[in-house]
Amino acid sequence: MWCLATMAVPGRVRLVRLLVTARDLLARRPLHGMTPPRDVLLFQHERGRFFTVLGLFCAGQGVFWASLAVAALARPPVRMQPQDAEFPDRSRSDVRSALWRYGLAIGCGTIGTLVLAAGLLFSLRSVRSVMLHAGGKQVTLSTHAPFGLGAHFTVPLNQVSCMAHRGEVPAMLPLKVKGRRFYFLLDKAGHFPNTKLFDNTVGAYRSL
Repeated sequence: MWCLATMAVPGRVRLVRLLVTARDLLARRPLHGMTPPRDVLLFQHERGRFFTVLGLFCAGQGVFWASLAVAALARPPVRMQPQDAEFPDRSRSDVRSALWRYGLAIGCGTIGTLVLAAGLLFSLRSVRSVMLHAGGKQVTLSTHAPFGLGAHFTVPLNQVSCMAHRGEVPAMLPLKVKGRRFYFLLDKAGHFPNTKLFDNTVGAYRSL
């Protein structure tokens, strides 16, 4: 019996080593999947025509509200009064007229500024494509930018954090980039060529 137990020990040791090796291989598979040997496209959504129209609309709104503000500031023409007519107290009416004109000008300028700022911010934060570079250390985000002209920048992957999972949001996926204000938006109507790699890299939550 002692001989049989002694002969069984090496077999158990080999079995344990095989199990450990298999576990290490399974644990390393996601790691190798996160380090692609070449650049990989993770997200793409082309909407150049929409952002061109949006830019023209915002520019037209800015010109329209600016022209209203200028017209409101323009002093109305002074009416000629007959010489024998009684002159009413014009100081109070002039003050009211000035307050009304300046208030209208400020309101028009505020509306035009808000429209331009909203269109510009939405264009700069709407993502056109996400590219993971070879090695999985760098990621390039391309945005539509005003008039759909496009803009891109490259940041380390550990400075990108997805604030929600793809299945948790109905339309837009918020993406946070360290050192940049406001979220970048990924439209779920876009194309995700590699969903698993996206979820493990750019789509993962990180504390920034």
